[in-house]
Formats: sequence, structure tokens, C-alpha cells
Amino acid sequence: MNLSACNVSWSAGGGSILEDVSLDVVAGEFLGIVGPNGSGKTSLMSLLAGLRRPRSGRVLLDGESVDRLGRKEIAKRIALVEQQAETGERISARQAVELGRTPHLGPLTPWSAVDEAIVDEAIRNVGMAKLAARLWHTLSGGERQRLHIARALAQQPQILLLDEPTNHLDVGHQIGLLHLVRQQQLTAVAALHDLNHAAMFCDRVALMSGGRIAALGRPCEVLTEERIRTVFGVDVDVEHQGEGRCHIRYRAPGCPRGERPMLKRIS
Repeated sequence: MNLSACNVSWSAGGGSILEDVSLDVVAGEFLGIVGPNGSGKTSLMSLLAGLRRPRSGRVLLDGESVDRLGRKEIAKRIALVEQQAETGERISARQAVELGRTPHLGPLTPWSAVDEAIVDEAIRNVGMAKLAARLWHTLSGGERQRLHIARALAQQPQILLLDEPTNHLDVGHQIGLLHLVRQQQLTAVAALHDLNHAAMFCDRVALMSGGRIAALGRPCEVLTEERIRTVFGVDVDVEHQGEGRCHIRYRAPGCPRGERPMLKRIS
């Protein structure tokens, strides 16, 4: 299943957020979208999910405009994990994950043992089985984020969209979650803050700047020292690791290339 943004633009508050963005998501790939705050990552994710209509251009799902598809039809094929998605309802962790089965239910397709098994597997995959009975409002931000991922997996989409999915997670769960996404048999697009996460897990990276795509390609092709300096305003050393991968080492302001900053002793 292919997802494409074709020359899409979008505005809010009288200002342009996205301008003439085109992007083809290849079936089966893990695509990372990176860029500074305000570069348009979240807005692009919303357009790809069909939550917003572009000011101009089109978003196509297998060649069909998402504007012509109903929400339930889109939800059967695309799952979105947003940065902040809360509920005031007194539901359990398991019930929150069960909501992922909603697009597949109807008068002729009631809840079944198959749905139960799908939810069980999704909860196990994110390491939340022991907390499944806990009420939502008693869980930490990180635990809720893991359940959002489980809800999306229970939806059984062909395309998984994640908007900064590692927010509120400690480093171990950040790595584990992205590894889990990588192992799924589906197409994934994730807006990420951590450039090393993008370099480690993504097949391709789209670098956004000022509402446009500044570069698109394998991590080692996109995340160059010059581009990172230009777009993020920081100096880095980039170590290439083969198969298109790389590792980024950040330099403190004024620190020469290849040197580590000296820490001043406080007496």
C-alpha cells in the first residue's frame, strides 16, 4: 500500500506551515521525518492521516485521494499515534487498546475471540500486560504512550503513522518501541526529534526545514554535518556505519572538530 503527498500546502493562523511538499512513502519501509520545531512535521503527519485537508495539492492512498474516503475506511488502513491523545473517560488500559478494533466492528461483525487475541498480543508487544487492568488516569505519561502504540497495533493497519512516539519514554523504552515498529510487517512513518534514532531505525529520512523538505534519502545521505549545521544550527561529527547508517556526535559550542569539551571544575 502506497501513501503519497503531492505538492501539498497548508496554512494556519494566517501563516504558511507547509509549502509545496511532495513525498512518496514506499510500501514496507520505515520512513523518518526530522526537523526543528516549527518545521511542519506534525502538520504533514496530520495531512497524511487525512485529519486535515491541504490548502492545495492532494494526499493519495493507493492512488485514491484521502478526501474521498470515510474516516472508518481510512482507519482500516492507517493508524495514527499522536503526541497528545488523552481521554477523560474512566477506562482501563486494556479498554484503551480495545478502541483500536473499532474500525473493524459493525452490526455484522461484533466483538469476537479474534479481537480479544489481537488486543492481547498488542498489549504484550509493548510490555504492558501486567498493567492491563489499571485505570487510564493512574498511569504515567510513558505508560500511556506505550498503550497508544498498542491501540494502533490492535487496529492492524497497513500504514502506521507516529508523531514523536518516544515522547515521555525513557531511553530503554524509546529504543524498544522503535525496534518493535521496525519489526512489524507494515509501512511506518515517524516524526522524530532524535536524529540518531532516525539514523538507527529508518530506511529513509526526510529532513524538513521551513515547511519544505530539504533532503530525502538514506540516513547517511541526508544527515550530513553541513545539513545539520544549516538546519539545526549545531556542529556535529557524523560517523558512517555502512548500509546507509550513521551515528551523530554533537559538539558543544566552540568545541573543535574531534575534541570533547573540557568541564570546568567548580571549587
